Amino acid sequence: MIMRGLTENDPRTYAIIGAAMEVHKQLSCGFLEPVYQEALTVEFSRQNISFKREVRLPIHYKGQLLAPIYCADFICFDSVIVELKALAQMSGTEEAQVINYLKATGYEVG
Repeated sequence: MIMRGLTENDPRTYAIIGAAMEVHKQLSCGFLEPVYQEALTVEFSRQNISFKREVRLPIHYKGQLLAPIYCADFICFDSVIVELKALAQMSGTEEAQVINYLKATGYEVG
């Protein structure tokens, strides 16, 4: 999990991480991303974490909307980007993806 803009006592990220840990505890490793995404949707709802799923993130250049559009797995609390990855090991590519989502939205935490 990559956390940008995280403060140690952020109740939003604490709740999100707790929900993700519960999903991992129940499902463990081996499933594809859509399974974890669906399970996390259930867990967010159970824990009353406000979220939007598969949020389209438009990209602008000098005031003009560009054709490519990013899609974040979740935006929680209207301010935290959550991007799921079902990988054995993270690389710089996944971190760059979250950084780009933060740039596109102006959010500080992902």
